[in-house]
Amino acid sequence: MTSTPDSATRVLPPLRIGPLEVATPVVLAPMAGITNAAFRRLCREHGGGLYVAEMVTSRALVERTRESMRIIHHDPDEKPRSVQVYGVDPATIGAAVRMLVEEDRADHIDMNFGCPVPKVTRKGGGAVLPWKRDLFRDIVRAAVREAAPFDVPVTVKMRKGIDDDHLTYLDAGRMAEREGAAAVALHARTAADFYSGTADWSAIARLKEAVTSIPVLGNGDIWSAEDALAMVEQTGCDGVVVGRGCQGRPWLFGDLQAAFEGRDERARPSLRDVAATIYRHSELMVSFYDGDETKAVREMRKHMAWYLKGYPVGGELRRSLGLVSTLVDLRALLDSLPLDAPYPGEAAEGARGRQGTPKRPACPEGWLDTQDITPDLEARLREAELSVSGG
Repeated sequence: MTSTPDSATRVLPPLRIGPLEVATPVVLAPMAGITNAAFRRLCREHGGGLYVAEMVTSRALVERTRESMRIIHHDPDEKPRSVQVYGVDPATIGAAVRMLVEEDRADHIDMNFGCPVPKVTRKGGGAVLPWKRDLFRDIVRAAVREAAPFDVPVTVKMRKGIDDDHLTYLDAGRMAEREGAAAVALHARTAADFYSGTADWSAIARLKEAVTSIPVLGNGDIWSAEDALAMVEQTGCDGVVVGRGCQGRPWLFGDLQAAFEGRDERARPSLRDVAATIYRHSELMVSFYDGDETKAVREMRKHMAWYLKGYPVGGELRRSLGLVSTLVDLRALLDSLPLDAPYPGEAAEGARGRQGTPKRPACPEGWLDTQDITPDLEARLREAELSVSGG
């Protein structure tokens, strides 16, 4: 979209993250196995924003594993290039950030303190890490220190805390601000909430009151442009972070751009439009996987239900699309859809992606006993530097 809105019609001004100016104050949340370069290109073609790559572990980056290098790949025309890094060891985090900035591989680095996945949290990472205040501070400090000489901003994405009895977001937000983070983003759920229930937008408002010198971004339950506008109105946040709401809906970023520019236009794709997007997404995935069509199309299977939500597609055809392995087969199946079907309205809207139920967070033994780091725990934390991904 190329329109230039009058400043008077804008809902929010452009988002400033350090030296970066993002005209549309919208961020694509990193999602494992989803926000690769192929999907980011689709989203960028529909609307403006900051598009963050999948989470990558600091150890994998330092070791330059093949998959970590694929994760941080950006198309030549993708600007700014945004990478999210996860880790629990400040030294390894520092080394990974130094590699990214010295080799000019990123224009923006986000730090993951929001992942609720047990294989991350049981090692002390993701959403449970801010409970250890000094460790959180040291990680943010190391990342900012390494990125600062190259004028690359570092931001922090986090959750409210471990559970309602162990909230960390206000202290973590203020600490990130003091340590030089360029923005903080809050997924307004705890680790225990996982992806269930309703996001607590009031927590975003409280964080906005606590953090005053850098942007505060809100995340959670943005399924439509109207949701984004409501979050801004209710919380005063400086921009929004969109995750599951764009799964199977890259055109949501066009809706968001229009909404923040004060315009009413919204995408209402017919099934023919959706089928064309699925096929284009698949072609981009083949390119992303260096021509490995089988891997690319298999990776597309999980996207099918998201794309087709609400459209009149029979169960057998849905099952076939969920088992597709080649572009030829995909083309044939897409051509057999009732392509003249119009946008189904409310049936295509609303929640999508994983939701589930609240879960007891998996933490290292003794994690909740103190907010300090013991020597024994410090040694065990280094085991958390695994090649895992989640958001």
